[in-house]
Amino acid sequence: MAAEASPQHVSAVREFNRFYTARLGLLRRRHLDGEFSLTEARILYETGACPQITASALCATLGLDPGYISRLLSALTRRKLIRQLASRADAREKLLTLTAAGAASLARINAQSDTHVQRILSDLGTADRDNLVDALARVRGILGPQEIRIVRLMSASSEALEILQEYYEAVHVVQRDDPATLQSLLDEPASAMWLAYIGDQIAGCVVLRKLPAIGNAGECKRLYVRPAARGRHIATLLLDALEEHARNHQLDWIYLDTYDDLKPAITLYKRRGYERCERYNDNPQATLFLRKKLPRSPRTVNPETNQ
Repeated sequence: MAAEASPQHVSAVREFNRFYTARLGLLRRRHLDGEFSLTEARILYETGACPQITASALCATLGLDPGYISRLLSALTRRKLIRQLASRADAREKLLTLTAAGAASLARINAQSDTHVQRILSDLGTADRDNLVDALARVRGILGPQEIRIVRLMSASSEALEILQEYYEAVHVVQRDDPATLQSLLDEPASAMWLAYIGDQIAGCVVLRKLPAIGNAGECKRLYVRPAARGRHIATLLLDALEEHARNHQLDWIYLDTYDDLKPAITLYKRRGYERCERYNDNPQATLFLRKKLPRSPRTVNPETNQ
């Protein structure tokens, strides 16, 4: 773990923060003295850049409270700048797109932003502009979050076995998979395992196992995020991959078991639509059984290809 920052480091960052928020005009009541707040303008930008983005994805991208985002989206929708359509994959999610008026507003914001930055750069020589761009890239590289990747495994790698062992120890699992059992699972087209990476480091995992005793059903197993990586919605991304794979392989239900002490996990499952059901397996540690009905995917996939 890195050493705690010195007071001098903290003071320097805060001083620069005060400087650039004023220099870029970020303290104004309205962004670029226009009709939108900075946050509203950013929502329009993200929606225009990623059509059909969801509110939850906006929250993750901008690091804002879901309630705050919801209120702003409602206001922009009433102003007929954003259109919200129900997701076919998850009825609780809304897919966001710009209306024609919203696209026109975004075009004006982008033009105003370009003009504003052009004024700032016009006072600098070419060498200083190049140095500024290089410095901004270095700052972003230092402060920016590393990319999170969700990767489906095709073989029982040592990395997979290592994080599974860590999971077993963390939650005191009795029924454990050996390498041969894991490989057998990976060879089943409707079953799969995913690893989450932050940069090149493994941050979490999840397993989907087809349930032979229940028609068109699979089981979510081994959902785990390493402590240092928590708070970055990695469990959500892993479950997104698992449920999409299940839909593509025509599974109608996802079952899972857990126990009462794993309250954060239970909260996540219930938020995603998992509901209590009867015991469906002989796991001696499980005290709670949940399942979720999946909407059928209109797409089909070749089971031999990676998703």
